[in-house]
Amino acid sequence: MKKIVLSLLLATGAVQAQSHLDTILSSKTLKVCTTGDYKPYSYLRPDGQYEGLDISMANALATSLGAKVEWVPTSWKNLMPDFLAKQCDIAVGGVSVTLKRQQTAWFARPLDVDGKIPLVRCSDKDRFQTIEQLNRPDVRLIEPAGGTNEAFVHSHLPKASLTLFHDNVTIFRQLVDNKADVMITDASEARFQQQHYPTLCAINPDKPLQYGEKAYMIPRDDISWKLYVDQWLHLSTATGEYRDIARQWMGAKP
Repeated sequence: MKKIVLSLLLATGAVQAQSHLDTILSSKTLKVCTTGDYKPYSYLRPDGQYEGLDISMANALATSLGAKVEWVPTSWKNLMPDFLAKQCDIAVGGVSVTLKRQQTAWFARPLDVDGKIPLVRCSDKDRFQTIEQLNRPDVRLIEPAGGTNEAFVHSHLPKASLTLFHDNVTIFRQLVDNKADVMITDASEARFQQQHYPTLCAINPDKPLQYGEKAYMIPRDDISWKLYVDQWLHLSTATGEYRDIARQWMGAKP
C-alpha cells in the first residue's frame, strides 16, 4: 500500500499544499454537485430538499469530515462544466464511469456494476430484446438530453427514432402513455422505475447491452482527497453502512 501511495505522489509531483481535503476540514463545507433528477440516487423534492441513495452517502461523507453539505445543482448536459467551474469537491447521483469523464476528472472506487438496458411497456417486452430489434427506424426511443444514455443511443442505435426529453423525472410517463416505445437506461434505474410503474418492464437487467459502473466523481490530481474518499467508501462497505443505505433506497431486486 505504501508503494502505491508513493507512486501516486511521484506521478503528480506531490500532494497539493491545499487539497480539497484540507479545504473541507478548514471550511467545514463539502460542495456536492448533483442533478437531482435520477431516482433512486438523487432527487430534488418539490420542497427543495434532496433525497436518495447518493444523497444519504454524501451526508455521511460530510459527517465523517465534521462538515455540512452545500448542494450544487447541475444537469447531465452540464455536469462536467459545472463540476469544474463551481469547484465541487465531489459529484454524486448515479454518475457512470466513462473514459471521456476520466480525461477531465477522477473517480473514487466504483460502488456498483451497472449497464444499459431497455425499459419498455411489459406488453412489448418480446419486441425489444436485442440491439437488432432496437436499432430500427420504427422504434421510438426517448432519452434525457446529455449523459451516457443519449451517448449509448447515438453509438449503438443510430437507425432508431430518438426524442430527447426535458425532464428525467417524468420521462417514464412517456412510455406508460405510449408516446414512446423504449428508454435505454441503467439497469438500476430501470429496476427502480418498474416498481413504481407496474406496466413497465426492465429487459434482461442481469445481462446489460453495455457494461458500466457507478462511482463518485472527484477533482483530478488531488491524491490526498482521493485516498480519503476511497478509504471512507471501503469502510462504509466493510461495516455495512453502504448496504443498509442502498437497501433503503433501492429496495429488493425483483
